[in-house]
Amino acid sequence: MNATQEQLKLKLQQALVGAFGDEYVGVDPVLEPAKNPKFGDFQANVALSLSKQLGMQPRAIATAIVEKLDVSEICELPEIAGPGFINLKIKTSYLETQLNAIIKDERLGVPKTQNPQKEIVDFSSPNIAKEMHVGHLRSTIIGDCIARILEFRGHEVLRLNHVGDWGTQFGMLIAYLREVSPEALTTANALNIGDLVNFYRQAKQRFDNDENFQETARQEVVKLQAGAEDTLHAWKLLCEQSRKEFKVIYDLLDIKLEERGESFYNPYLPKVVEDLETAGLVEENQGAKCVFLEGFTNREGDPLPLIVQKTDGGYNYATTDLASVRYRIQEDQAKRIIYVTDVGQTNHFNQFFQAAEKANWIPEEVELIHVTFGLVLGEDGKKFKTRSGDTVRLKDLLDEAISRARKDIESRLEKDEREETEEFIKNVAEVVGLSAVKYADLSHNRTKDYVFSYDQMLALKGNTAPYMLYAYVRTQGISREGNIDFDNLGENAKVLLTEPTEFTLAKHLLQLDEVISEVEQELLPHRLCDYLYNLSDKFNKFYENCPVLKSEEPTKTSRLILCHLTARTLKLGLDLLGIKVLERM
Repeated sequence: MNATQEQLKLKLQQALVGAFGDEYVGVDPVLEPAKNPKFGDFQANVALSLSKQLGMQPRAIATAIVEKLDVSEICELPEIAGPGFINLKIKTSYLETQLNAIIKDERLGVPKTQNPQKEIVDFSSPNIAKEMHVGHLRSTIIGDCIARILEFRGHEVLRLNHVGDWGTQFGMLIAYLREVSPEALTTANALNIGDLVNFYRQAKQRFDNDENFQETARQEVVKLQAGAEDTLHAWKLLCEQSRKEFKVIYDLLDIKLEERGESFYNPYLPKVVEDLETAGLVEENQGAKCVFLEGFTNREGDPLPLIVQKTDGGYNYATTDLASVRYRIQEDQAKRIIYVTDVGQTNHFNQFFQAAEKANWIPEEVELIHVTFGLVLGEDGKKFKTRSGDTVRLKDLLDEAISRARKDIESRLEKDEREETEEFIKNVAEVVGLSAVKYADLSHNRTKDYVFSYDQMLALKGNTAPYMLYAYVRTQGISREGNIDFDNLGENAKVLLTEPTEFTLAKHLLQLDEVISEVEQELLPHRLCDYLYNLSDKFNKFYENCPVLKSEEPTKTSRLILCHLTARTLKLGLDLLGIKVLERM
């Protein structure tokens, strides 16, 4: 089913050609949803933009377009308003037909893409021997949401976790553990993740201040790269220990990822440098092999190098990123590669994208996209940290959200003198707490910073997950109260719209395909959040103004269908955000 707006846009383009000739093929009719419902549902403003070109008054242009415009199946008679706006009001019969068509459609009228392709979403990417912290929250949640939407649209999605599992930090950590805790390098689970993180900090401090230790650490890196058995065994143990900790977070957040860390690309690094040299892109600078790119300078205004091989012959993460992008294009055959990281890495991505382009590794049909996001701020407007000034551990943040959600549930149960099982309370607290964290992040434009506030994200009113979950629970409450099976309302069950709030809800339900298509292209999850918030709001107004169970037939069944379509749309939309629904709260 084509989106209503797309159909109208096409018909307006055809009318433009009919009125003014083939040179107007593909001209944008500037069609937008009407800001004021009394003027209809959509407004085309193209007549104003063509006035100078055609040498005609906008109103005369609008009249000529309307004379050639056939939208009788979708709209009432078009009206020309003001200086030349074309106002379009959707017919009740059209809305009813469209809604009745999606009742039995499991995809709710959202088609699969006509151009499915292999897409890679690179997200989360924590570092081995470090705990996941609040900085990983946005990449993990945004990346998962984007992957879900692309999968729903029918693309083949490879969800990659590009973990930091190689390089100098391992030489440093292994060298230090040989001295202070050698059993950690030979025995599984000898250390917990907290100990590992503390040892890493101590190793880093030692590395920064002790030249002898620096050399020992570098030798360990050389041994690791050469595949020395004991060093490799130690490295595997450290990776496995971290992996277990990451899995706890991913399971809690219901995140699916395929790990392909920096180490995976290690065998490809010499060839990357060799090919860059063959392409004439490499210059030696102070003993290091560098690629100099247009538009990149340091603070002094000197050209800023992209170092691909260090003076000691080692490689860095820029080389790894170049190897990974080449592998993803040549071996994975990806057509769109999406990297989800904080905005602070913009320069790095711009540099290695440009280097890969100059090396002719990116075919015309392949798109590289850096999906950036801003910082998570505390309520004081500064970078979100613990009271002692440390970075907030992601596990602590999620546990706190669940704990607060539980307290809120228990206080409401006590107030209502309602008893529930421990299993019920635990499940609701977990779903509400985790949903609140996810939704708070996704509902903000990812390119901006946002303020992390437990009170705001757990609020029952406003643009929050609990508000959305309550709207869904309300629909299920109608089913329970009336002993209604939404899936079996009868073969002849139909939507019949009569009340203003029914029209408003119906129009909104039919916009789902447009919104999902937008997010697929623009990779901005907050657009879907806005849609679901407005859907919940419109449903609540419909519920308050239109009795459902107490209505006479056929109005009762029609309203039950509207409730069911709302519930299914909320459930699908929230699932695309990575949020589970609850039948009761």
